[in-house]
Amino acid sequence: MTIAPDDAQQGASHQYRAMRDFVQSMDDTLPGKFEITKEGIVHDMVAPVKQHELTVLRLRKRLEQVMPEEIVAHTGEPDVEDAPEGIMRRPDVMVIAEADMEGEGTFDPRTLLAAVEIVSNSNPDNDWVSKVRDYPLVGVPIYAVFDPRTGTGAVLTDIHSTPDGPRYATRKDFVYGEDVTIGDWTISTENLPRYADKDRPKSDPKGNG
Repeated sequence: MTIAPDDAQQGASHQYRAMRDFVQSMDDTLPGKFEITKEGIVHDMVAPVKQHELTVLRLRKRLEQVMPEEIVAHTGEPDVEDAPEGIMRRPDVMVIAEADMEGEGTFDPRTLLAAVEIVSNSNPDNDWVSKVRDYPLVGVPIYAVFDPRTGTGAVLTDIHSTPDGPRYATRKDFVYGEDVTIGDWTISTENLPRYADKDRPKSDPKGNG
C-alpha cells in the first residue's frame, strides 16, 4: 500500500499525540522523567538523585550569578516541545529569557538560549547521544553536558546542516575543576558532586559509559 505524504504526516502526528498523552499520564505516577525523542519514549530514572539534583542546583545558582536579571536558569516544568518534529524534552536547566516563559503550554525550543543536562547512570546515552541529535534538530543553540560519572563534560554549539539533519559543529570538552563557558557566561565547575563508585552500574566499574 502506498501512503501519500499527507497521510504519512497525519499518521506521525497521531502517533506523537498518543505518546504525548502517555507521557503526561505517567509524569506523576512513576519516578524519573519521561521524554519523547525521534526514536520514541525515553524513561530516565535520574539516579542517584542526590548528586544529580545537587549538580542542577549549583549550576543554576552559578549561572544566575553571572547572567543579567532578565535571563534565568530555569529548572522543572513545562517541557520543551517541537510537535512537528515529534520531540518533547525537559532539560535539567533551561537558560531562557524570563519574558519567553510567559503564556500557556510548553516552551518553544527556539526560545532557549541553552539547554544543560546532567548525565544519569540509568541512561547515559540519552544525554550523550539522543540529545546531541535532538537539540540541534529543534533549534537549541547551545547544549552543555555535565557527567558526574567521569567528572567531565562538553559544550556543543554552532548548529549547521549535515546530510543527517542539523548538528552541532563545535564541541569543547572540559573536566571538573575548570571554568566552563556557556553562551556569554563563564562559571566554575569546582565542587560539583561525583557519583560514588557504589552508585555506578556493575557493568561500568570505571564510569566510562
